[in-house]
Amino acid sequence: MPKKKQDNTLQEIDNENMELDAHRVRFQNIAITHGLVSNMKTPKAYIKDKMGMDYVEIGYMKQTADRHYPGWSWQIINTEFAGTEAFVVHGRLMWYDSGVKRIGDMTAAHRIQKKKGSSEYVDLGNDIKSANTDCMKKAFNMYMNIADDVYRNQVEDTELTQQQKDSILALAESINEETRNQIEKLIDNGDLHALNYKGSFSKLSRKA
Repeated sequence: MPKKKQDNTLQEIDNENMELDAHRVRFQNIAITHGLVSNMKTPKAYIKDKMGMDYVEIGYMKQTADRHYPGWSWQIINTEFAGTEAFVVHGRLMWYDSGVKRIGDMTAAHRIQKKKGSSEYVDLGNDIKSANTDCMKKAFNMYMNIADDVYRNQVEDTELTQQQKDSILALAESINEETRNQIEKLIDNGDLHALNYKGSFSKLSRKA
């Protein structure tokens, strides 16, 4: 009796689904890690002020990268003078996101300090070092979300909690049914969100 031919179709479909699930979980983990790092509060000890602008020490950013993106590396791709006024660095950051190798390029220019009333450099080596440091810090922030709180890159969650929705809908209903319907529509359309919730609630309270 001839052997029955094995049907591998279901097995292939199962393997594809497993791969899709693995990719989905990996992407979710990437988003979670970046959200966690972005929402971290940078310790005040590592925040410095220069001419009224806050900046973060490179040591803290490296330490944070080691903790959340182990295995990262930095490569200088190109350097050049921008005339006689600045030194430009083109760098490349390589890191791993939940096992996914990622690469991001960055450029930064640092002003060259000169002696007053002269074209003589104060410390060119330090200016070159600072240009590389500035480039690294920009890359750490741009690609890894490190120190987002200092560099004003945090994105606040605009989603209303269920408690907020229930509270403002109950308040609107106490005014009249039409107001409740209007507020419900604003919530559904995303026009009423966490960022303007307090103002909207206060405005409704004055009408109630």
